[in-house]
Amino acid sequence: MEYISTRGRATALSFEPTLLAGLAGDGGLYVPDHWPKLSRQTLEGFRGAGFQHVAKTVLMPFLGSDVRPERFAEIVDEAYAGFSHADIAPLVALDDGHYLLELFHGPTLAFKDVAMQLLARLMDDALRRRGQRATIVGATSGDTGGAAIEAFRGRDAVDVFILYPQGRVSDIQRMQMTTPTDANVHTLAVDGTFDDCQALVKAMFNDSEFRQEVNLAGVNSINWARVMAQTTYYFTAAAQLGSPDTPVGFSVPTGNFGDIFAGYVAAQMGLPVARLMIATNVNDILARVMQAGIYETEEVIATSSPSMDIQVSSNFERLLFELTRRDAPRVSGFMNALARDGRFEMAEDEVALMSALFDAARVDEAQTQETMRDVLKRFDMQIDPHTAVGLAAARRAVLPDGVPMVSLATAHPAKFPAAVEAAFGTGPDIPARVREMMTQPERISPVENALGAVQTFIRQNGRMG
Repeated sequence: MEYISTRGRATALSFEPTLLAGLAGDGGLYVPDHWPKLSRQTLEGFRGAGFQHVAKTVLMPFLGSDVRPERFAEIVDEAYAGFSHADIAPLVALDDGHYLLELFHGPTLAFKDVAMQLLARLMDDALRRRGQRATIVGATSGDTGGAAIEAFRGRDAVDVFILYPQGRVSDIQRMQMTTPTDANVHTLAVDGTFDDCQALVKAMFNDSEFRQEVNLAGVNSINWARVMAQTTYYFTAAAQLGSPDTPVGFSVPTGNFGDIFAGYVAAQMGLPVARLMIATNVNDILARVMQAGIYETEEVIATSSPSMDIQVSSNFERLLFELTRRDAPRVSGFMNALARDGRFEMAEDEVALMSALFDAARVDEAQTQETMRDVLKRFDMQIDPHTAVGLAAARRAVLPDGVPMVSLATAHPAKFPAAVEAAFGTGPDIPARVREMMTQPERISPVENALGAVQTFIRQNGRMG
């Protein structure tokens, strides 16, 4: 297994260098040079199997010979030992063939933990064996930052710098990033949007001198290992619903397209996926591109589901690579046009290929609150606004009779108390560890929304020297 860039001008790498590099040297994203296929017998073997067993089976083909199978098995077991539910990602039945896949039982109460706890251990293991240190830089719209800090805090081989848009994440999301006291953790508040933070991170990776100087590594979903790790729960959910005999639909609240691209990967590996529903809030660029084939950025609107307040969906580039039949020059043209003009236009056959597996739906704020209230009334269950967007979109999906629909519940409602109180008139149940965290002092480093300012901060506060 080798990894190639979506823009075609970077050297192919094996898994471990891909993991440590994050972004390709040509600005593209790494993807496997082929999709491994799982046999029907293997898929049948997932029925009744534990999450860790499925993860080891699904993910091992992506590692090649870079990680020994027995060591990878240890890493998987360590990664999920701290989750609060034995099933890691339990499936909860609603009604009429609808299910919620609860992905918030990790240490920071969001789906990002499923991938980040694994990625941190893989990266730490690789750096230790190589006798290296790395500087991890990430941008967050809310959940990635807390998950990354929790996964990497206190690790000797890395320094972590997380950029977040000041005032555009929930209080709990912010405090999960700013209350850890570990010396290797730094939280940078940027006066701008998530897209600004993400652009700064990409610019740092594209500055080859700086990248080498601090040995830059990335943990956003531009890092292939993040997407890879998220494929596991598509297989575990489908197995519980009768896969491979029964195809399954999935609805995914998404902004950066990484979580739903993991569903696409699962389908390429042989999982019978009926449909993938792209669920967006009013920042609906992904729904608009499905309708007209035109990807055009607009102003980011702040919503009650801030992790989806995104206009530049980085992982969509990986799907474009597939839709163009791996035409790297065409993908480069798309990305250049996006940087230059804020838009690009796909061909009819590319949109048709996307529509063969994907649907999309836009869910506004009123519909989000209505869905949250409906779930509380009918099932005595609180859900967070992102999950509500996914469920509202799922209810619009048209699936063949008997095909179940799984909505990804991506965060615990405690992470968004203001949105929950607005919907219900009362706040969410706050886990004890979160209540304790909220009494701790914060460490925040405001930084100018400028590449030079961020690079200077990292040079002054990192330990590469």
